[in-house]
Amino acid sequence: MKVYISVDMEGVAGIATLDQILRGGFGYARAQELMTEEANAAIAGAFDGGATEVVVNDSHGTMDNLIHERLDPRARLVFGAPKAQCMAEGMTAECVVALFVGYHAPAGAPGVLAHTFSSHFGEVRFNGSPVSEAEVNALHATSLGIPVGLVSGDDVISTIATEAFPGAEIVTVKTAHGFSATDSVSPRVARDLIRESAARATSGATDLTVPSLPSTFTVEVDMPSPLGAELAANIPGCSRTGDRTVSADVTGPSEVIGLINVLYELAAASERTRLAVVNRR
Repeated sequence: MKVYISVDMEGVAGIATLDQILRGGFGYARAQELMTEEANAAIAGAFDGGATEVVVNDSHGTMDNLIHERLDPRARLVFGAPKAQCMAEGMTAECVVALFVGYHAPAGAPGVLAHTFSSHFGEVRFNGSPVSEAEVNALHATSLGIPVGLVSGDDVISTIATEAFPGAEIVTVKTAHGFSATDSVSPRVARDLIRESAARATSGATDLTVPSLPSTFTVEVDMPSPLGAELAANIPGCSRTGDRTVSADVTGPSEVIGLINVLYELAAASERTRLAVVNRR
């Protein structure tokens, strides 16, 4: 029984500041340890619940944050970037359940370190509704027939996940007090909760329902500036629908993630160009 685990950093217990999640920050090394131990808790829980194989995908930033030599050796690790399926890389139809650990709220929501894929993006919308990273990655899982069995993070993503993934284990490890402020349980407590919940999600995977895929796939992204939207409109299939907004109709979940990947890089590049012009003045 194969289990898939996608691990982000912003939703990990004990993490709340940009200094912790950005490589080179004073708190980053400690955040790596916290992230790795929550991944280990999910791995242990999956095996407790009957898994015979576990694949872990490092899903934060440059996607090489987990300390590999400290990761449970029973699991395989997918890491590095870019990846075609980004935070869902390594997910295959053989997986019986997907577990999302350390996840966070989307851009515009009042969650800890809230954003959607890139700090350069505003909202990301799917078929007209704002979505979190968990919901986008779940689309890919749905296309493979895999249910989402667990989401851990702060109270804001927990509320979103409770509605989005009926029957999934929801683990709230902290409460948002602002963008970079939180009331967190002890990391040790968080790990115990994640392990227990991962075991239940794995053992009960066959009881979870995989939703139907939508019939349309319209993606909208609010770019960081009008320049970003202007450049993105040159991508085949993309159109500029607002000062900073681009939209595209794609054929399925893989293309949703692929488009977001391209816009992610373009948003960062457009900001570098824009700021270079501003700084020359």
